[in-house]
Amino acid sequence: MDFLSVNRTSMIATYLFLGFFIANHTITGATKPIGVCNGRIADNLPSEQDVVSFYTMNGIGKMRIYDPNQATLQALRGTNIELILGVPNGDLQSLTTPSTANNWVQNNIVAFSPSVNFRYIAVGNEVEPSDPASQYVLPAMQNIYNALVSTNLGGEIKVSTSVSASLLAQSYPPSAGSFGATSSTYMTPIVSFLATTGAPLLVNVYPYFAYIGDPQNIRLDFALFTAQGSVFQDGALAYQNLFDAIVDAFYSALEAAGGANVEIVVSETGWPSTGEAAATVDNASTYYKNLINHVNDGTPKKPGKAMETYLFAIFDEDQKGPAETERHFGLFSPDKQPKYNNISFS
Repeated sequence: MDFLSVNRTSMIATYLFLGFFIANHTITGATKPIGVCNGRIADNLPSEQDVVSFYTMNGIGKMRIYDPNQATLQALRGTNIELILGVPNGDLQSLTTPSTANNWVQNNIVAFSPSVNFRYIAVGNEVEPSDPASQYVLPAMQNIYNALVSTNLGGEIKVSTSVSASLLAQSYPPSAGSFGATSSTYMTPIVSFLATTGAPLLVNVYPYFAYIGDPQNIRLDFALFTAQGSVFQDGALAYQNLFDAIVDAFYSALEAAGGANVEIVVSETGWPSTGEAAATVDNASTYYKNLINHVNDGTPKKPGKAMETYLFAIFDEDQKGPAETERHFGLFSPDKQPKYNNISFS
């Protein structure tokens, strides 16, 4: 039995299991290593400058964007907001040419550094081994890394890629997590690159899709961090929530692929407020609140190691789809009104 994964973008929800905010956000004195993704697939969002000001006003110290939007990069100058900058999947092939990668780094990194606090470059998002673009991911990563090194930024800005849990061929129990034959051919060289350069793997983790993919076997309380006590035991490790189980399955897969020293950054996680079964304001509010309270605890495999985690997303995006839920992952409505009363940003 497996939490066989879900590609959120393509809406594949096929987890199988036996029963299976903000950077410097402070709750009861604990600093939370959490950021928020800034998606812009909508026609009713605030301007880029207003969005960055909104992050600053709410004390949100980490942001992920999905392309080098020049207006956003300009607005980020001097804010010290830590940034994950994305390379769109459609740009990967061009970046396999070193000169193009050098120009990309000059135009989108060097031109804004150090006034923009770049933390990671996400080279591609949820590229599957079967995707034609998969052959370009690692060469593009290597070229962008080399371009950063040539500008003396290679030690400051880490180059990675963002993946979904669909790459896991086995995820239950978490100690047996592995990429499997197909994914291993794609992932093992990437893991080797990450291990060599000291970069983390960026992972999009969605217990929501796991639950709706197999609600008869995956308990809602396990997905929402509300289970009372352990739900299952994996050797000496007890698991009380699905988020930890997915993250630890990735850690096991990394170890099996030769990346025992590679860390994980959760580059997306969220819960929609409407549109499908279990997508309710109450469930989303519960998920976010409990996640925020949990991230400093680490996972059973990595206890006490705070998990850098990015919530998806800051605003609802009305042009996403095809599923209705895709339009309702925002923490706020586009008019900046909060959707959840029990989540504080101060």
